[in-house]
Amino acid sequence: MGPHPAVAAIRLAVRRVLHDILNDHTSRAPAGRHPGRTAERPPSPLVLVACSGGADSMALASALAFEAPKLGIRAGGVTIDHGLQPGSDLRADEVVLRLRELGLDPVESVAVTVGREGGPEAAARDARYAALDATAARHGATAVLLGHTRDDQAETVLLGLARGSGIRSLSGMAAVSGADGRYRRPFLHLDRQTARKACLVQSLPVWDDPHNTDPAYTRSRLRHEGLPALEKALGKGVVEALARTAQLSRDDADALDTWASQAETSVRDATGLLECAKLYALPPAVRRRILRRAAIEAGAPAGALFARHIEEVDRLITGWRGQGAINLPGRVVARRQGGRLVIRQG
Repeated sequence: MGPHPAVAAIRLAVRRVLHDILNDHTSRAPAGRHPGRTAERPPSPLVLVACSGGADSMALASALAFEAPKLGIRAGGVTIDHGLQPGSDLRADEVVLRLRELGLDPVESVAVTVGREGGPEAAARDARYAALDATAARHGATAVLLGHTRDDQAETVLLGLARGSGIRSLSGMAAVSGADGRYRRPFLHLDRQTARKACLVQSLPVWDDPHNTDPAYTRSRLRHEGLPALEKALGKGVVEALARTAQLSRDDADALDTWASQAETSVRDATGLLECAKLYALPPAVRRRILRRAAIEAGAPAGALFARHIEEVDRLITGWRGQGAINLPGRVVARRQGGRLVIRQG
């Protein structure tokens, strides 16, 4: 008899990702040094799973431990100790032990210091990804697997919708992201219940982070109050529909980004300045992408540059009434001079 459907689902999701990683790794392998000799076999790629000890990431770790050896891929794990709760170091040690019991190697716990910038959730996320980047580099890992599910994707889309910051924020999390496609999210098409069921039938102990039920956190309120209310009003298909919206939005945003990249060279004069008349002729979605990119290139921090900033700069082109310079984050200033848009640090 085959594995439980939930276990089969998580293993299939991981197997697909590992095949992609293996293909990418093989295609980048150097050719053999000697004529007529077969190319040297590259060393087996190392894939790490980022594991909090929760159901999603424990299910992911179990699937990686099962599938990786069959493909000749080395599988390891890392857990991040955010230090936000008493005993978090002991919890991290327990997760390390569980990962080793699954057969993962290398496995380590990394303690981080969470700052305050951008709010507690954003600060914890920034610290976590910085630690994952450093760990992957230290071990020479080809990829890091993350346990985000379709439910997480739906929450991310709703948070983006609430911010009102455009189609890119509605595109949620990418299946592949980070430098060289380091981060992979195999479970984006699986629901949270499937991961939890897979842990249950495999008798995997899981830890439920109290932050996930703490109403002080926006995502927690959305998970336990917002989404259930939406499902009650609109039906059970809301999560799936939101995840589908994320993919459609991502496709559209990618297409517009490509269009903006191609259009950018045609709207600059011989000195490299943006020409307002040519910008005006572009569709707003394309023009604003060019403006955002120009502001970031001038030194505006991407994370602090909001839609309202770009709208103000856009009015220098579409609603020109002789207005003064626009101050942007990072001490960047945008002004219109002689039919040209000048964006630079003031």
